[in-house]
Amino acid sequence: MTLPAYACEITPMAVIGARANATRKEVEVLCTRNLPAGAVMPSLTAENIAQRDILREAVGNVLEAIGARSRDVTAIVPDAACRIVLLDFDALPDKKEEASGVVRFRLKKSLPFDADNAVISYHVSRDTNGVRVIAAVMQDSVLKEYESLFQEQDCNPGVVLPSTLTALGLIDASEPTLALKVDPLSSSVAIIDSDQLLLYRTLEHPGKHTLTAEQLAEDIYPSVIYFQDNFNLNVQRLVVAGLPTLPQLRPALEQQTGLPVEEMVPTGIPSSTTNKYEACGVAGALLG
Repeated sequence: MTLPAYACEITPMAVIGARANATRKEVEVLCTRNLPAGAVMPSLTAENIAQRDILREAVGNVLEAIGARSRDVTAIVPDAACRIVLLDFDALPDKKEEASGVVRFRLKKSLPFDADNAVISYHVSRDTNGVRVIAAVMQDSVLKEYESLFQEQDCNPGVVLPSTLTALGLIDASEPTLALKVDPLSSSVAIIDSDQLLLYRTLEHPGKHTLTAEQLAEDIYPSVIYFQDNFNLNVQRLVVAGLPTLPQLRPALEQQTGLPVEEMVPTGIPSSTTNKYEACGVAGALLG
């Protein structure tokens, strides 16, 4: 699937928008508008947008700056607003309608809300071991909160993606790689190998405005152990996104985890970009 040439991410801290060039190899325009604390409070079940007028203005300014008015846009939402579930099946019906019913039924026990009120999108991969499904699930009311912000600006949010899944497109994972994406309210852990997503978790940490290497290692450790036990593989490296203090934390984080630590910094974005770590989501949607 070819995604739109425009992408806009809503985070708890900012609205970030970007436009790709004609070749889809570079971001030619990038715009950020910071948000006050508490304007966006990501949640699977509760209202997410606490300061709607402020957020509407920020989204409108960003979309205008990247030239996205009246166009299709990839909307990127906070990880904590969307549940990612990995499901394994022995088999799955070939007909989409039947397969969707089976996936929705399996998800019932994994959701903190009624699956009948969920919007579900999923990707299917098949091999000799069976069927693997990566499902992205949002409560309908939460999805509409975010979609309406774009629709009110005469844009079509035809594709809606969670932040970390979008950013994973920037990683070349030919070996087991753990990706950690951090924002002020949550951390998402994903493990990929041979460009296949094998594990995904989002951990909320409200109130922790600064995270130490020890706290980050504690977030990572259970996922590493689970991966080793279930896949009989060892994670080879740790890639971190969204953490402006990573250069200071890297030595301690490497010591705590025993893994070489890299920063996820997108290439192909304007050289004048100040906080490049903020652009991972939009860059992943446009260039990944």
